[in-house]
Amino acid sequence: MATIAVIGTLDSKGREHAFVADLIRKRGHTALLIDLGTGAEPQITPDITRFEVAQSAGLDLHPLIDQQDRGECVVAMSKAAPVLLAQLVAEEKIQGVISLGGGGGTALGTAAMRALPIGFPKLMVSTLASGNTAHYLGTKDITMMPSIVDVAGLNSISKVIFSRAAGAICGMVETEIDTQENKPLIVASMFGNTTDCINIATNVLEDAGYEVLIFHATGTGGKTMESLIESGMVSGVLDITTTEWADELTGATLSAGPTRMDAMSHARVPAVVSPGCLDMANFGERDTVPEKFADRLFYIHNPQVTLMRTNAEECAELGKVIAQKANANPAPTAILNPLKTVSVISAEGQPFYDAEADQALFSAIHQHAKVEVIDYDEEINSEVFAKAAAHKLLELIEAHQS
Repeated sequence: MATIAVIGTLDSKGREHAFVADLIRKRGHTALLIDLGTGAEPQITPDITRFEVAQSAGLDLHPLIDQQDRGECVVAMSKAAPVLLAQLVAEEKIQGVISLGGGGGTALGTAAMRALPIGFPKLMVSTLASGNTAHYLGTKDITMMPSIVDVAGLNSISKVIFSRAAGAICGMVETEIDTQENKPLIVASMFGNTTDCINIATNVLEDAGYEVLIFHATGTGGKTMESLIESGMVSGVLDITTTEWADELTGATLSAGPTRMDAMSHARVPAVVSPGCLDMANFGERDTVPEKFADRLFYIHNPQVTLMRTNAEECAELGKVIAQKANANPAPTAILNPLKTVSVISAEGQPFYDAEADQALFSAIHQHAKVEVIDYDEEINSEVFAKAAAHKLLELIEAHQS
């Protein structure tokens, strides 16, 4: 049977974690109680103490506790818990993790869980599960369950929730995953305006024996794709839709941050890059667009999404960024430019058509790129361009492997 880590602040929520641990044991599994508390003595005896947790990251918790500096203690534990959990997983000493918490407990528990691989069973029972959980989840597959009542004692409601949570984590670790037919992975970035391109390219890549994972370039999607690339699980990157960089540059809503496109370099993964949808930055409802952009060209995608056309100056900067990110990759990398249009709505006759801005984009790519740059007199969603991108990636992967 499996060993499940039960982690939490056992000084204030020890009895609740003990309740869950007992239910896990009744299912035939082993519960490993790990104390992340930094206040009073733990209410129950942990299998791994708070001091042992801190030591896993080379930290000494004793002086911080003696100084009664709760803030510094929590910071230290938030650094140490991920190290310990990752070590336990690497050594195959645990097969799942569960935690219960309020604000502080959720921050500590999810910090530890974010250090674990995608697919590893992770369950956080939290008072914050019904709100904005993006900063707790990051790019990892952490399951969050609302605690309904505060994690403060065992009562008729909390017992039900905690029992269901114990059953859920046990079910996760008991579920067998068939990995015998796994194919090598390629990741691809897509937006509504590049859907046809990715669909066509996917068919080519799948026919070549690869499994293609597609990520929606909405900020979170780009971050998640980057996380998977950096994990070392990916054989190739088809980054057709780099639009998140337009949002990063302009301060729009779908930015994936300044490290977008860095993972391919860290993991040394072959990549084909294209300036897909760099003609647009994404905002919310029209009245949410900052006043400084009042004189710009907009397209109302739907009542909740307003697109802003990037201008020539911004496109020149975006072209430079794309080129520099591609240059940094030590693995074979190429940039493919669809000269007729980088999205559906920037084609000639469409709302975002701007030949000057497009030229600034392509010129900057050529000026700054040290990798291979190939121009196609095609729209980004044309069959010719999509198949060319797929075949180029296959060529680069083959070169990298040989």
